[in-house]
Parts: sequence; C-alpha cells; structure tokens
Amino acid sequence: MVSSIANSLGFGSGIDTKQLVTDLAAASREPKVERVNTLTKQNNAKISALAQAKSDLEGFADSLAQMVSDGSLRSTPTVSDESVLGATARAGMTADSFSATVEVTQLARAQTVYSGIVASKSAAIGQGSMTLTVGGVAKTITIGATNDSLDGLANAINASGAGVTASIVADDGGYRMILKGPTGEANAFTLETATPALSGFAYGSGGGMTLGQSAANATFTIDGVAFSRASNIVDDVVPGMSLTLKKAAPGQPVDIGASRPLDLIKQTVGDFVSVYNQLKTSLKSVSSTTGATSGLRELERELQALVSKVLTSHGSINKLSDIGIGTTKDGLLSLDSAKLEKALATDAGAVEALFNPRRDATHTETSDPGIAFALDAIRDKAIATNGAIDRVSKSLEDKKESLAETLEKIELREEAYAARLEKQFGGLDAKLAAFKATQSYLEQQIEMWNNQNNN
Repeated sequence: MVSSIANSLGFGSGIDTKQLVTDLAAASREPKVERVNTLTKQNNAKISALAQAKSDLEGFADSLAQMVSDGSLRSTPTVSDESVLGATARAGMTADSFSATVEVTQLARAQTVYSGIVASKSAAIGQGSMTLTVGGVAKTITIGATNDSLDGLANAINASGAGVTASIVADDGGYRMILKGPTGEANAFTLETATPALSGFAYGSGGGMTLGQSAANATFTIDGVAFSRASNIVDDVVPGMSLTLKKAAPGQPVDIGASRPLDLIKQTVGDFVSVYNQLKTSLKSVSSTTGATSGLRELERELQALVSKVLTSHGSINKLSDIGIGTTKDGLLSLDSAKLEKALATDAGAVEALFNPRRDATHTETSDPGIAFALDAIRDKAIATNGAIDRVSKSLEDKKESLAETLEKIELREEAYAARLEKQFGGLDAKLAAFKATQSYLEQQIEMWNNQNNN
C-alpha cells in the first residue's frame, strides 16, 4: 500500500508523474476544445446577426404598415363647421383632388312606432302570428304559450333578424313597446296580424300602434348637386373621405377640403432610407458570418428591387427612384432631397400614394400595392416556413447542436485518454522505483567488495 501511494504521487522514481500526466492530457485536450469553442462562438454570432436581421425586417415592415393604417401619412380632411358634419379620411384620399361646399337639408331618420300602455310586461297579450315587413322583406312573428307577454313579443321581434329593434319602457304605471327600424325611407316597416287579440301591437292596416317618427333619407347637396342617402354616414360620394351628417342646417353651407402632411411624408422618406440601410447592414453581417446562401442572396435582391418596383398606377411618379431614392455602389440607399422636393412640387398626391395608395374599384393591391404592401410581401416570404431566414436559422441551430455534441464527445475521449496516461505512468513509476532500488543494492555490494579487497 505504501509503495502504491508513493508511486501514485511520483515518489518512487523521483519524477513528478502527476504533473506530467496533467500536462500531457491538457496538451491533447485544449487545442480540440479551443477549436470547438471558437466555432461555437462564431456560430452564436451568426445566430445573433440573423436574429437582428429578422427583427429589423419585421420592425421595418410593421412600422411602415402601422403608419399607413393609422392614417399618419394620409391627407387630413378639413371642415369649416363640425357641428353640422364631420369628415374622416379613408385609403386613397388626396388633398389636392377635392374641395367642396356641403349643405345638409335633412338627416336620415328611422321609423318608430309605439303601443298603448300595458299594466304588466309579463301579462298575457294573446296568442297568434304577426307579419313584420321591412323594405319588402317579411318575417313571421309567432306568439304561443311560452312567450305570451309583452316581453315575449319584444324578444320574438328582436330575434327575427328583420332589423327592427323592440324595447319595453315604463310609462305612467305600466309599460309600452317601442319599435325602431333602420334609417332610410326604404326601411319603413309594418307589423300586421289577423289575430284580434294582438291587433293592439300591430302597425299598418288599422293596427293599434302609433307612428312616432317616419323613416326618411338624409338629403344634402355638394356644390349644388343633390344627394339622398339612407344613412347619416356617407362613404360613397367623396373619394377617400367619409362624411358624418350631424344636423340639418338648411341655408348653412359647410366647406370641406383636405390638408397633406408634407413634412411627415418627407420625414418618412428619409426614415425609409435610414431603416432600409440598417436592414441591409444586418443582412450583410449575416452573409459575412454564414456565407451568402442562395436564400439570403434572393432576399437581398428583392429588397434591392424595391427602388425600381412600380408601386402605383400613376403615369410618371410610381417608383421610389422617381422621388430621389437611389442605390449606392455599396448596395445602400441614398436620398436626393432636391429630386424629392421637385416630385412633391409636381404632384404631391402621387408621392403620398407611394406610401398611402388609393383603394377603390380600379386601384387595388395588385395595381397599386404601395411600399408597405410590397415590403410586407417580402417580409412574409422571408420569415415563412422554409423561407430564406427560416432556412438559415434552422441550419445555424443544427450547427449549434452539432458543436455541443462534438464538445461532449471530445471531453469523454480526453477523460479516457487521461485515465490511460495515469495508468501507464503509474506502472512506469513503479518500474523505475524498482530499478532504482536494484541500483542502490548493487552500489552497496560493489562498495562492500571494494572495501574487502582494500583490507
């Protein structure tokens, strides 16, 4: 046991075999581990660069789409008297294409009728059927044993889908039913019955309900041209503008128009160039660390093509290059401010339409995609399953797992190698110790022989 302990510590031979084993094991392990760690660090940098590129692309597309959807880049309606009417912008409004004078002569109204007072809303009113007719469309209302009451009749009318709303209100110690239809004269209604017990809740052909208000269309003029609409919200007269009629004001003309956010449009063009360049820088970083895959090259080509892509159906200002955005030799974008100013002076509406395209029967996402829609298409394709970014991301994650497995195998092999070294050098130490003991014995014997001869 003493010999074994001594040998394990390197005492038997006088050689520091423990340190020797440590040094040899480290010399074998460290270069291999360092190489894998370097590859892992490089792969993690690639993953980080790709994540940044994806974040930049999604943020770029989302922020631009948000500005379009919330109307930040849209011309804003102006109204001289908002107590009479209001106006909001819709996609496709252009500030220099419309200004007018509106006169509201009548608001759209809904027909209302009401019944006489009934002592209890849950008392029986009679069983039978009624016919509710709205705009020529008839619905059958059935009152039976389970719904024979004022409440039951109101619920049946509301559930009919006819568009008439029935309400039960308290009045002078009892209850009465009020019916209200949709606005517009075409939505006038009747509620008829052949059941005498229900005639008090009928309207039309001698029914017992009373007309509170007749149905009527809104009437108004725009620059002297008369219009009539069933609703007080009018979306189909002024392109890109929704009008809300608030009160009838005959003889009180209201001026409407629009103003364009020119400063914000200029800022957005500049921001587009800056954010695009950041995205290109991120993609360049990914390509430099991963090697330019075909998917990444395709994504970069699609982004580069945005500059010359036709985005609207306008005859002369329909591309980003038409408003001063160009490409440098490094593949980044630059802005010619003088060209942008000239385009705005020539046709500011066409510039606005690049970011806020018209939407109507002839201006669709196909004919007038606008920059936001075009960028969304590139983003969706890139991040989709098996898209350019998705494919590179999967490849990097697979590489990460492979490197982790390689490192684990190296550690296992090097542990086994160190164990073999300890065993081999432990045996060598024991043999050297034995040789050393033999040497000492022989030296003693020779010394004794020499002393005897000398005597």
